[in-house]
Amino acid sequence: MRHRMIPNRSFRSSVIKQYMRRLHGVAVLLLVIFATSPLAAQPSLARSSDQVQDRVVKIYGAGGLGGLDTFQSGFLVSPVGHVATAWSTVLDVTPFVILSDGRRFEGEIVGFEPELELAVLKIDAGDLPFFKVPQESDPSSVPTSIPTWGDPVLAVSNLFNIATGNEPASVLQGRIAARSKLDARRGTFQTAYRGEVWLLDLVANNPGAAGGALVDLSGNLLGMLGKELRDRKTGVWLNYAIPADVLRGPIGDIIAGRKTVLPSTDQPLLARERAHSPDGLGIGLIPDVLEMTPVYIDTVAADSPAAGSDLNPDDLVLLVNGRRVAHQREFRDQLRRIDRRDNVILTIQRNNEILEAVLRP
Repeated sequence: MRHRMIPNRSFRSSVIKQYMRRLHGVAVLLLVIFATSPLAAQPSLARSSDQVQDRVVKIYGAGGLGGLDTFQSGFLVSPVGHVATAWSTVLDVTPFVILSDGRRFEGEIVGFEPELELAVLKIDAGDLPFFKVPQESDPSSVPTSIPTWGDPVLAVSNLFNIATGNEPASVLQGRIAARSKLDARRGTFQTAYRGEVWLLDLVANNPGAAGGALVDLSGNLLGMLGKELRDRKTGVWLNYAIPADVLRGPIGDIIAGRKTVLPSTDQPLLARERAHSPDGLGIGLIPDVLEMTPVYIDTVAADSPAAGSDLNPDDLVLLVNGRRVAHQREFRDQLRRIDRRDNVILTIQRNNEILEAVLRP
């Protein structure tokens, strides 16, 4: 019969002590590795979210035709109330801007960059927290490290209209998938933008998110969230943001007054027989029954300048010769300042596309 040797108590005690010392050493090693790892050095998500909440705003306006959303997002880019946001049908009428503390302001559209689908609003407020818009060529204005593939990011916006007053904006965590040129061909993706984007590994471009802020974990602005973008053929949704360095120049020009879309008043009104008019261009508008009826095209006359420029019913006129027309009275007023022998350049919105039409008399 075989007998097992049972270690005495002192032997068992020494083995346990050695095991505990080794376990303690492993724990210390893991603690050192974690403390010196990049993950441990990253700011907390809660702190990063708190840093940017008061710089993101909620925007409410019209929804255009077809029951489109009446809300979206924006972010402050100056201490005196300039707000960057995405151009959309929400801005068809004068929008309202709600700050993180619940204060509500009427927003004036002071600038619009059609190619970027970027709009800049101005509210009557001061001493506000704001994002500094970085530029890659200026090292002093960019985050400590240029974002690259796989870097963690936060998308902050009024996603699904969850915030209507002083409630915090939605915060989604994800990562940068790539920086690439958006080739959104007409008929595939409906967008006017044809430039650099951050492709995102998070579901950021849902209703209400357009115009929100993409930030890193230190709260630095990386870009503006784009609109909902879906491939017509495959049904694939694309989540993207326009990089902040792409936005810097246009935003700066608009704030400085170098690029404005405010209606022109420096050109005199011409006599009606010398100036353009909607009827003369072959444009029939929807009934003007509201105080600020948007400039939606109802009919296009055959063999007219409008027909020759491929205008369609339901197109929304945004700009006349680069000047914003928020309603039909402004549209007629701007046409009265253009000699009927000159071309008229209309910037229109067709569904989610921004297009330019040249009407030749």
